[in-house]
Amino acid sequence: MVSNAQTSHHHHHHHRSSSSPSITFEFSSSAMLSAAAAAAAAQSYYALAAVASSTTNNPAIAGTSTNSIPGPMTTTPLLVHHPDYHQHHHQNNNNNHHSVHSSFGQNTNNHHIIRGGYHHHNLVNNNHIHDSSAASQIHPQVNNNGHHHSNGNNNGSVVDLPPDRPIGYGAFGVVWSVTDPRDGKRVALKKMPNVFQNLISSKRVFREIKMLSFFKHDNVLSALDILQPPLINFFQEIYVITELMESDLHKIIVSSQPLTPDHIKVFLYQMLRGLKYLHSAKILHRDIKPGNLLVNSNCLLKICDFGLARVEENDRSRKMTQEVVTQYYRAPELLMGAKYYHEAIDMWSIGCIFAELLGRRILFQAQTPIQQLELITDLLGTPSLDDMRYACEAARLHVLRQPIKLHRLSSLTKLSNHANNETIHLLCQMLTFNPDKRINSTTALNHPYLSEGRARYHSCMCKCCYTVNGDTRRFCNDLEPISPHPFDNSFEKELTSVQIVKERLHKEIMQRCLASNQVPLCINPLSASFKNFASSTVAHPSELPPSPHCWE
Repeated sequence: MVSNAQTSHHHHHHHRSSSSPSITFEFSSSAMLSAAAAAAAAQSYYALAAVASSTTNNPAIAGTSTNSIPGPMTTTPLLVHHPDYHQHHHQNNNNNHHSVHSSFGQNTNNHHIIRGGYHHHNLVNNNHIHDSSAASQIHPQVNNNGHHHSNGNNNGSVVDLPPDRPIGYGAFGVVWSVTDPRDGKRVALKKMPNVFQNLISSKRVFREIKMLSFFKHDNVLSALDILQPPLINFFQEIYVITELMESDLHKIIVSSQPLTPDHIKVFLYQMLRGLKYLHSAKILHRDIKPGNLLVNSNCLLKICDFGLARVEENDRSRKMTQEVVTQYYRAPELLMGAKYYHEAIDMWSIGCIFAELLGRRILFQAQTPIQQLELITDLLGTPSLDDMRYACEAARLHVLRQPIKLHRLSSLTKLSNHANNETIHLLCQMLTFNPDKRINSTTALNHPYLSEGRARYHSCMCKCCYTVNGDTRRFCNDLEPISPHPFDNSFEKELTSVQIVKERLHKEIMQRCLASNQVPLCINPLSASFKNFASSTVAHPSELPPSPHCWE
């Protein structure tokens, strides 16, 4: 799934759908067109040419609706409607799945166990999980247009759903590709197990849940739904539903998929557009890397994985954790033990990814944090004392003891045949040693290198602009919107014990569920995938990023 080079550092969960980079982007080489032509060209610019892949015939992944003749459902889905909803809304539903009802209903004790909150897996509880008879209520069917629609009164002729399957796992959870029974769409179901083991990790989960509910931006992944939790005594894991994306940038970079300058511009534009929004909300991502940039075959990109994100620190005297950012994408100030850092760490990561898109290889790929710093100074030269103002004393001494190096920035032109002066100019502004002099996302978005990426994104990819009369593109006033207000993290002050986190998080999710106008969902223990899903665990410590070098 990942190259050996990156396996050891490629952690965290990814909300992407294919286990191989089986998507191909196609671009027309023509310049920007009229809106009518742009809309037509959207098909050719961004059309998916599904590469024959032995791993999947999944129509959801191939980007097309299924053409097979609908037949009875062959797998019991993992995600079903919540039974409490059906007791009130489907009293008179004709029962086509009698065997499912009866096989489950025979043992009332078993029924009570699953409703009552203790399953033999010690996983499942009264509200997250319930029997699959709910699945019989509404099945997505495919109409003549190939679009899914719901039909409560079916006679067994339901669409053959793709199997639910794991698609990624990491430090803070596992992610499965599943079908949402409400509309038949494939979504990502993220399970966060054992949330309440210690205060630090439970606070991080609470923060991530709050952020996923806060985000409203097309280039940032957000929560579509959070499953209703059980009674608080049985509350151990959290299930979040997000949009399902087809791949991630790491898979694309290591694949044989051609990447043109147009691809790189439209990807970089969206990364910076999403990052501008996050930074305007005063959020530092702190783990930007290709695997956390999800992409679809139409070149749409979303930033994901906020397990390490936090709000910017205003108090420069407060020590911030250094165990952030996968090593290859870690900014020099972090490598040099900075106690304080700001949003510039994310811009460094973007610069590394920009270079990786151009060269199709990791720019700074070292075994240890010290060697990582060596590779950076090999390229950028020996930093000045002012450039090392955030570094700890031991790290500064280490650099000053080395022979003086001259920069070798001209070598960046060798990354790619397409790397012209404009490209290298922007790249060097991102890969600036001094974080206070590094370019920010807003300034980077205004760089001439990105004007074509912006035009392309807004001519036929975005949701913020629209076409009228079939040929006139109406551009919105604000092409790179910021957050209306900063993310409020004041809730964290009161989180002083695991029990308090548990109570507040339970209340938060329950309120969200009660305020939602969606049909509630739960996990189905009779699903073929249930046992596998229930026992799927998080990443082993060896798969997490290496700890930072201990300077002091």
